[in-house]
Amino acid sequence: MADIQTLHAGFAAKIDAVLNALEMEGHLPPETNRSGVTVEPPRDPSHGDLATNAAMVLAKQAKTNPRALAELIVEHLTREPDITEATIAGPGFINLRLSEQAWLRELEAIAALGEDYGRSQLGGGQTVNVEYVSANPTGPMHMGHCRGAVVGDALAGLLEFSGHKVIREYYVNDAGGQVDVLARSAHLRYREALGEKIEIPEGLYPGDYLKPVGERLAQEFGPAYKDAPESEWLELFRERSVAAMMDMIREDLSLLGIHHDLFSSEAKLQAAKKPEEAEAWLREHGFVYDGVLEAPKGKAPPEDWEPVELPLFRSTEFGDDQDRPIKKSNGAWTYFGADLAYHFQKAENADALIDIWGADHAGTVKRIKAAVAALTKGAGRDVPFDVKLVQMVNLMRDGEPVKMSKRAGTFVTLADVVKEVGKDVVRFTMLTRKPEAQMEFDFAKVVEASKDNPVFYLQYAHARIRSTLRKAGVEPSDANLDRLGADELALVREAAQFPRVVEAAAKAREPHRIAFFLGDLAAAFHSFWNAGNDDPAKRIIQEDDAELTAARLFVAAQVGQVIRNGLGILGVEAVEEM
Repeated sequence: MADIQTLHAGFAAKIDAVLNALEMEGHLPPETNRSGVTVEPPRDPSHGDLATNAAMVLAKQAKTNPRALAELIVEHLTREPDITEATIAGPGFINLRLSEQAWLRELEAIAALGEDYGRSQLGGGQTVNVEYVSANPTGPMHMGHCRGAVVGDALAGLLEFSGHKVIREYYVNDAGGQVDVLARSAHLRYREALGEKIEIPEGLYPGDYLKPVGERLAQEFGPAYKDAPESEWLELFRERSVAAMMDMIREDLSLLGIHHDLFSSEAKLQAAKKPEEAEAWLREHGFVYDGVLEAPKGKAPPEDWEPVELPLFRSTEFGDDQDRPIKKSNGAWTYFGADLAYHFQKAENADALIDIWGADHAGTVKRIKAAVAALTKGAGRDVPFDVKLVQMVNLMRDGEPVKMSKRAGTFVTLADVVKEVGKDVVRFTMLTRKPEAQMEFDFAKVVEASKDNPVFYLQYAHARIRSTLRKAGVEPSDANLDRLGADELALVREAAQFPRVVEAAAKAREPHRIAFFLGDLAAAFHSFWNAGNDDPAKRIIQEDDAELTAARLFVAAQVGQVIRNGLGILGVEAVEEM
């Protein structure tokens, strides 16, 4: 990456230099904690180009009032040639207005950095494990998995762009009862492939996707297991069926452009006695004890309830409402017991962990975070662990909801949706709302060619830019930027927010902020373009003014570059024409 400092980073450094000077002058104590200082655009653009809260957050440490400290900061800032105005607002916020040259240099920085514009070393090379999708390996991917898959993959891309090393991981739940159900369902299809007429009973998976699995099993084993007792074929059929489902899942995810680095097996985790190791460690450090859970709340315990002594994790010490069992009464591991061992394993190879879960798992967040905190901090490591919850997507077609049921075999597959509307439409649409907000995916609306469709609106902005550059027959590299006016500089200001937005999105672990920013940038460009429809003097291409045309083309080209960079983070291609 070229060694060019972008505008927001540059002005953050200038504020830092002023604070250093104030420390030297004795107005601030040495090594003042500046972690809360921000430099960002003010909420109201009429107040200026940038604002800082430095005086507000440092006044207490300076043992003065915010406004007095703000006056000292402003006195230094007004010496900067790129700051044309520095004013104090309210109790001590500082608003800055920048010179045109500052914005023009940022425009040139976009051109110089190209696809690296917006990249940063925020992550410092730290390794972040992002686990996402992790759907049970009992069938093809359906649209219930789609949103978490896209959010996780976009987050991984965002963190990489921000200087982190990323491990994209998929946890294969191949040790639970659901994979035994899968094996029995595959055995029925195996018998069917051998010519037997079958009926699929309630409780097994009826989907046709298991027919090819049954056919392959019949080809491999012939009739050897047709009438054999379950004990002879269950483990074998489970292994073969899970492998076939994972092949299908990988193929489905590849249609969305999603490829994981690591697939971790729950069955292998348990075979390696990792849960036992975790339990032993937790017991040794006082986090697990044998106890009896309270009876279920109500007037009286259910008739079938019996007090049973179980190994319990002290999750109440970490904010949970009760301690949680890591084993069932039959000795099998609870989901929680297996999960805490799995996360302990992940933490051995990462500096931070992020899980993308469906919102229906919200109730387990506290306890798993508590367990990871106990395991990692107790082992002498502080491994931050974040869980991002993602709401389900409601599919709509012709104004009616599309219902899904895997057991009934009536679900909408991810592959079918991607083939119908396209990878990029699916990916970008999934990021047009915050993950925790409900979302409707309307088949008609997501492919609609209108400004009400954010995917189309953004793609159209990029296609317009590329079309204009083709029409001009030049990729502008040398332009007299002094010819640019207020309208062009307003567009530059919008595009120049990109590095700051990327950094903020990475810190918050929120890739949808990139999609929101791109939507605003597209709207700004369309507004700029449409002004030329009303006033020919505002059109990008001016037949009688080659110099002005070149300057405006240069702006358009850099806006297009920022759009491509943002879409690249999200795993969406920027179209050249529409």
